[in-house]
Amino acid sequence: MIRNMLESENQRAKFRLPRLSLPEALAESLRERILSGEFKEGAPLIQEAIAAEYDCSRMPVREAFRQLEAAGLIVSKIHKGSIVSALPSEQIMELFDLRAMLECDVLARSLDLHSDESLARSEQILMQLEDAYHKRDFARVGALNWEFHRSLYVPSDRVQTLAILQGINVQIDRYIRIQLLVTSGFDEAEQEHRQILSMSKNRDPNVVEFMRGHILRAGHNLLQALSERRVSHSST
Repeated sequence: MIRNMLESENQRAKFRLPRLSLPEALAESLRERILSGEFKEGAPLIQEAIAAEYDCSRMPVREAFRQLEAAGLIVSKIHKGSIVSALPSEQIMELFDLRAMLECDVLARSLDLHSDESLARSEQILMQLEDAYHKRDFARVGALNWEFHRSLYVPSDRVQTLAILQGINVQIDRYIRIQLLVTSGFDEAEQEHRQILSMSKNRDPNVVEFMRGHILRAGHNLLQALSERRVSHSST
């Protein structure tokens, strides 16, 4: 019987999935440090230094770097190693243009497919986002902002589109944090999100164009904030 129990346990172990691998944990930690601004645009990331900091070998660091590069947060340069990526202003706005195009499409597809329960879930996420706004919890704001938007699009069942949008949101998360840090963008974002949710509950088709304006205004406000910030830094 004991032998059978051991064999059964071993069989189950073959299909047991790891909760979070070391490279994934490293990538998540480094991602947050990049998004928070601890690692600035253009800053080098040296494998040996990162491995020493996390007390691990260079192998998981290399894998973490590959994940970060796939997410567009770092780039590898010949003879220079890995550096934190920097996007020109026109490329940042391009990402917001893509967001507007794709998010409005999936929102239009989702509007009549929402249930009261799915919209109640969106409201719960929005309440958490508003709490993060009020506490100026920038790390939570980025994740919850995407979760709120995503919750409005899930009924569309456009899996690939949502995956692309998630990647775009990862790239712009750090810039949105900068915007919220140097502007009073919290109040405007909170009001517009409430309006989007209210229109969605009423199945108002005008919410699609309102969403487009919401996204594009955020992009233009961000570029203005980044421009003013760079001018301020260059004059000091």
